[in-house]
Amino acid sequence: MKKTVEILQYTLHKDTGAVFHTIMQEISVPLHQRHGIDVVSFGNSLHNIDCYYLIRAFESTENMNTVLDSFYASADWRDGPRESIIKCIETCIKTVMYLPSVTVDGLRV
Repeated sequence: MKKTVEILQYTLHKDTGAVFHTIMQEISVPLHQRHGIDVVSFGNSLHNIDCYYLIRAFESTENMNTVLDSFYASADWRDGPRESIIKCIETCIKTVMYLPSVTVDGLRV
């Protein structure tokens, strides 16, 4: 079975990597999970603490679009960590691909 996998790669503003990770670990990822989003892996890059990745998996591309539209429109996100997260991000690259479920499970931390 294949999953739709989204990989977000962030370049963060200088010296915000540690703060960004704390927000992700303590607030954003639990919020994602409460909204039914499968967060496969996330963290600071090994080469630079101000670079970050977030990997999420979905049942299909349509499911991804529906779930993310709902999540980003929610008061939980808008009144929650949104502003703190956006303040840290300089650039973001998004990649979406299909991967076998076994590969997705291999990426889990």
